[in-house]
Amino acid sequence: MREDYRPPQISVVVWLIAAIVAGFLLQTIFLRWFGAGRVFTDLFALSVDGFKAGKVWTLFTYSFLHSPSNLLHIIANLLGLYFLGRELLPLMGTRRFLWFYGAAAVCGGLLWVAAHWTTGGIVWGASAAVYGLLTVFACFYPNRQMTFLLFFILPVTVKPKYVVYTLLGLDVCGFLFYEIMGAASPFGVAHSAHLGGMMAGWVYFRYLHERQWRFGRGVGIELPRWARKRASDHTAAPVFKLNLSERGDLRAEVDRILDKINSHGFGALSDEEKRVLDSAKDLLSRR
Repeated sequence: MREDYRPPQISVVVWLIAAIVAGFLLQTIFLRWFGAGRVFTDLFALSVDGFKAGKVWTLFTYSFLHSPSNLLHIIANLLGLYFLGRELLPLMGTRRFLWFYGAAAVCGGLLWVAAHWTTGGIVWGASAAVYGLLTVFACFYPNRQMTFLLFFILPVTVKPKYVVYTLLGLDVCGFLFYEIMGAASPFGVAHSAHLGGMMAGWVYFRYLHERQWRFGRGVGIELPRWARKRASDHTAAPVFKLNLSERGDLRAEVDRILDKINSHGFGALSDEEKRVLDSAKDLLSRR
């Protein structure tokens, strides 16, 4: 609809994938070439001892490291991040997507630390963030048919909500029967980190997705509808409508709306802005 509009050449999903690959390569280089893998791991992987020592940044940086002895660990997370990010980025917008990725990783890390506070241990991987993205995707499209390769061989078609329910059940069982009891999980995964990421995804969709929140010079978060008092008639803000009968005015309004979609995602549009886009689409179809 706008000839001079150019989307970003490289999406934030690609940058995240590049950062994860770079972290894995550095981790492998320090481990196998310099013999300093332990030092690198202590600095950036999440451990209970490191967290107690004040290395709070590891709550985020652990998501960029993966098991050097298991390539499937990083491959599975990269595939999940790519396919889920491609679907969710237009809905969430670049800024919200980045904030959510970090928040899901931190929530997963915090729950893992709480579960292993007395037993100790170490965790790494982007699984918590990927599980959070999967939860958000299932909230948006619970009944969409989704096909994936089971064990990278057998194609399976299933609805996203059933995938999330199954993973949630497995992680709850693993969390209760293994992590809480101080035993190693037979699946070799951090169930508590997965649960923290899924919790972040549900909270985001339920309470934050359609709220107008921003981070900048001023930090503002719009309260949920149930927490806001109903404004009286004399204090309600006046509603202004643009005259879109002129082609130039319509084009300017469409430009503004496209910029808003690029920054905050399609879900941030109001009903009036969506109507303007429909009007512009109808106008272009008559050209």
